Amino acid sequence: MTSQSRPLILASQSPRRVELMREAGYEFEIIVPQVEEAHDASLTPQALTVENARRKAAAASATRADALCLGSDTLVYLDGEPLGKPADREEALVMLRRLSGRAHEVCTGVYLAWDGGRQGRGFHVISEVIFKPLTDELILAYHERVNPLDKAGAYGIQEHGDMIISGHAGSWTNVMGLPMERLAEELAAEGIQPSRSPAAEEHGTQSHA
Repeated sequence: MTSQSRPLILASQSPRRVELMREAGYEFEIIVPQVEEAHDASLTPQALTVENARRKAAAASATRADALCLGSDTLVYLDGEPLGKPADREEALVMLRRLSGRAHEVCTGVYLAWDGGRQGRGFHVISEVIFKPLTDELILAYHERVNPLDKAGAYGIQEHGDMIISGHAGSWTNVMGLPMERLAEELAAEGIQPSRSPAAEEHGTQSHA
């Protein structure tokens, strides 16, 4: 029995986003559109992440006009500079050296598109993450446990985050890639509710980055 007024499409194959949506109890399909992301350094973190989320959602909506399509984009920002996914492990090491002992922002842009991409709206959420002071040995030990190459900023808050993170402010799930608190409100406004109770009891309060 579904509580949705129309199909829901997640325009992402990110394991973290898929996990968050499933744990929240939503029924959805996955479509991964091939889009060229914006890399305009003149845009604010908010504008850039929402624009990339819009591109993904609109491309998915073009193939499924009957559905509500959800796109998302997450960037780590340090001193106003975006840190994307590292190209290799050396760059991942450099990124965590820069984040060591400091606070930084994680901005996730979300866009909901429908009517073949002709209609939609977006929003963003910003959280703060504070890193412990890190030695190269600790960074390498962390990267032995976690693949840094598929994560903005070369880390994931949900995967052995206690090794490198001392605290955070704002939405924890936002750092993982989807701000579920705000997203639930936006989906409800479109007539989409979870089809079952969230799986919080199965996983406690643990989530990730």
